This record gives sequence, structure tokens and C-alpha cells, in this order.
Amino acid sequence: MHECFADEIAIDFPSVGHAVDRMRDAFLGERADADLVLTDVSLSREDAWRGLVMPLEVPIRGMCERCGGRGETWTEPCDGCCGSGESLVHYAVRLAVPARIADGARIRFRVSSPHAAPVRVEVRVAIRSAA
Repeated sequence: MHECFADEIAIDFPSVGHAVDRMRDAFLGERADADLVLTDVSLSREDAWRGLVMPLEVPIRGMCERCGGRGETWTEPCDGCCGSGESLVHYAVRLAVPARIADGARIRFRVSSPHAAPVRVEVRVAIRSAA
């Protein structure tokens, strides 16, 4: 985390911290410790040869809808987010797998949402043997 500007901003909503982090990152550059999601996809030999577009759900941290990112309801910690102001949301993407992809290949991309912290995604491709 960038220590720059750390004493310049005081925020009462825990989930807003990610918005501030994104502003710092835009000003100072991408953080090396940004969230990384690793996942595997299994393809048939035919799908790997032809290529395809497949649905994929990426878990991202977003604002808790129950407490609105506050982390509490009245004076009690929010049960939905355990007081963090965040919840895990499954963001649907369509992954384009190129034709003739090799077993073990990796596809990297980034998911950004206006209401959640950006997430780097790395997908490892496994090609199933013919059965």
C-alpha cells in the first residue's frame, strides 16, 4: 500500500478505502499487491483447437449492500460483512479462449468495476485427454 497521502484522508466508511486506493493508484501507478485471482479451466481437445468464448465468474470484493459499506447497522457490526463494509460478489465475464491454445497456457486479464476494487485474473488452461 502506498504510504503517500496516508495522513491526508480520514474516511468513516471502510468500503470507501478501496476507492481512495484506486485514486492513489491512478495517481501513483498500479500497486504490485493488487488482488490476484487464480483459476483453472478444463477444455476438450476440440474446444482447445477451435477456440471458444466461455462464461467465467470472478470473485471480487465490493460494497456490502446490507450496510451500504458502513460496516455497521446503527451501533452493531453488520452481520452481512462482519463489520468490514465489503462483501464478495461474483462478477460474470466472458473469457475468449484463442484457437489452438496449448495445455498449461495462461490467460491474464483485469476486472474493474466502479463499485469494487480492481482484480487481476490469471486463468490456467488444462486440456483433457480423449476418453
